[in-house]
Amino acid sequence: MYSFKDDYSEGAHPRILNALIASNLEQLAGYGEDKYSLEAIDLIKQRIQRDDIYIHLFSGGTQTNLTVISAFLRPHEAAIAANTGHILVHETGAIEATGHKIISCEVKDGKLAPAHIKTVLDTHTDEHMVKPKLVYISNPTEIGSIYSKGELKQLSQFCKENNLYLYLDGARLGSALCSEENDIELSDLAILVDAFYIGGTKNGALLGEALVICKDSLNEDFRFYIKQRGGLLAKGRVLGIQFLELFKDDLFFDLARHANAMARLLRNEISRAGYTFLTHSTSNQIFPILPNWLIEKLQEKYSFYIWAKIDTDHSAIRIVTSWATQEEAVSAFIEDIVNSFN
Repeated sequence: MYSFKDDYSEGAHPRILNALIASNLEQLAGYGEDKYSLEAIDLIKQRIQRDDIYIHLFSGGTQTNLTVISAFLRPHEAAIAANTGHILVHETGAIEATGHKIISCEVKDGKLAPAHIKTVLDTHTDEHMVKPKLVYISNPTEIGSIYSKGELKQLSQFCKENNLYLYLDGARLGSALCSEENDIELSDLAILVDAFYIGGTKNGALLGEALVICKDSLNEDFRFYIKQRGGLLAKGRVLGIQFLELFKDDLFFDLARHANAMARLLRNEISRAGYTFLTHSTSNQIFPILPNWLIEKLQEKYSFYIWAKIDTDHSAIRIVTSWATQEEAVSAFIEDIVNSFN
């Protein structure tokens, strides 16, 4: 049984494991103040080409999102998200548990646009309703689509004009930046959004996300919020060592490119076999629409999520590739689809 369920089934890239082992017996400062974490932060700043930003290392995406939103917002303020947004659908009410409402916008391609946000602002007009303050997006989105630089610029401008924070969830940011349709650089994000994070968990690390705050006022007392939300790890070195390994050269991007290449191979061959897709995705998540009988046969050898029912005879499945996805497994999956197990 080979898994295409997610991009965190495997442990970590061997270089990361070796770096953790090599430093294992060193005595280091705690809570992210060790030499590895500080060097990793400096490296990421160099990649982003900005010294006037703040970087904090977290263990996971949900923890990052709830800490960011609870720190950035006042009690009566709310976040805006697409109806497919991770904070809305797949975080067990973590944001609401911090006391902040999420306002959902119905979107077709997973991406928010200024028109969606304007509708929210037009209907939340006084103190009898929560005040929209933060716009949450992810790149790629939960359905694999990516933002273009033009789309992100429009969102950024609209948020600035309406005094809204723009926050980007980058759990799979490596995949977005390495997409064949991408025109955004890592350095662009520090200009266009108020905060974003670089996902390590889904791109070769054991765990870890690097939050980048691009606005001075949002960083005030932020480590207090991290501690209060349980995110300040005593052994912060574990995060620092991993991000140092990912960014000392192009490893972070090489791993994302591999994941995308495996997804592209699947996408091209499934399309060539005559099947269509639920969404347009050039990232490491694809959503082919297949006959239910074929899905049942594939499930005998592969694991994946059934994402949506299309009609009585067809469903969309989600296939996710990773930094460690084996090309042999991809070829076998394609062969089984093409031959339909005949």
